[in-house]
Amino acid sequence: MIIRKNYLDKLISWKEHDIIKVITGIRRSGKSTLLKQFQDYLKDNGIMDEQIISINFEDLRYENLLNYKALYEYIDGKIISGQKMYIFLDEIQKVSEFEKVVDSLYIQENIDVYITGSNAYMLSSDLSTFLSGRYVEISMLPLSFKEVYEEKGGDKEEVFYQYLKYGGFPYLTTISLNDEKLDMYLEGIYNTVIVKDIEERENRKNNDPNKRKITNIVLLKSIAKYLASTIGSIISVKNVTGYLTSSGRKVSSTTVDDYMEALKEAFIFYPVERFDISGKKILKTLNKWYIVDLGLRNYMLPKKNYDLGFSLENIVYFELLRRGYRVNVGNIENTEIDFVAQKNSEIIYFQVTISLIDQQTFERELFPLKNIKDNYRKYVLTLDKFTIGNYEGIEVVNAIDWLLK
Repeated sequence: MIIRKNYLDKLISWKEHDIIKVITGIRRSGKSTLLKQFQDYLKDNGIMDEQIISINFEDLRYENLLNYKALYEYIDGKIISGQKMYIFLDEIQKVSEFEKVVDSLYIQENIDVYITGSNAYMLSSDLSTFLSGRYVEISMLPLSFKEVYEEKGGDKEEVFYQYLKYGGFPYLTTISLNDEKLDMYLEGIYNTVIVKDIEERENRKNNDPNKRKITNIVLLKSIAKYLASTIGSIISVKNVTGYLTSSGRKVSSTTVDDYMEALKEAFIFYPVERFDISGKKILKTLNKWYIVDLGLRNYMLPKKNYDLGFSLENIVYFELLRRGYRVNVGNIENTEIDFVAQKNSEIIYFQVTISLIDQQTFERELFPLKNIKDNYRKYVLTLDKFTIGNYEGIEVVNAIDWLLK
């Protein structure tokens, strides 16, 4: 079992703070395992078994607790008066009106609450209303390249190209990989997320008249496939609608917008807004979309060679998220910076490219960075090893080495 140290450290840092810990992320990214690892940490540090109440709502043993009243009565019956209690509710979105349970637990003394969910809709709806300012969200992603490499070892370039193909869902590090096994496992994740998680999202929206319903799974998969094929490209709802119309499917832009939102809330795709570097403002149109895991992308698309540069860009984007940066696509004087990464008062600019050996590519990638007049750090991440160095303050770094830092 891979220790998810980055996320575990976050949970430990929030331990016993008077705030609810909400762990979100796509299915099979390791949320349940993280809760177990944190419970092991608690036990290693003097917490007794009876102080821990842990319920995984994927487990049929707890099917009778999917009603909020039954759940609260069950937990209340296990709380030990005068003892610090740690309560873990895994895949909580399955419970109808779970917000009432979480809120009631929160207001009691000596109770520390941790919940997980596989759909962001639970945070954008009732939970945020009930618990405004009283929860912290820890967004969990599949394994980073560094985590996979530390588990597998060996030749780092060989492991990296496996990572490009298979992605970072934790279970895949425990089995011998081949294309058939990979497709079977990823198919299970994909269909569960597309069908089951979206269905749960719809059930939670039943009482919200302002939300339109996702009813056409075939359309949803078509949009997901299109987004997977255009990672790293500037797109809009209009682009996606036009593609579907040209393919013979009549659909409104409003419907497409709703379906793209559903894919975002299921943590399959992450939209990235553009940032005007000169004007220091967010540009609200024409985002880029990245997919949470390249293995999932390779499953969704026909087996052919897709642009390796966009795949590398996808990996870098999620690595920046893991490192705690807020990430935008940069725009300056009609040129593009792949990523503007901000954390506290720090800003770093990134270009990502497979190789800089070609002179035209070298000049094209460095030109936008040279246009930036501030003194923040500027990087080009590349897979080639021949152009590594510093060029007028712009650092060219091997991407694999950077990912392993």
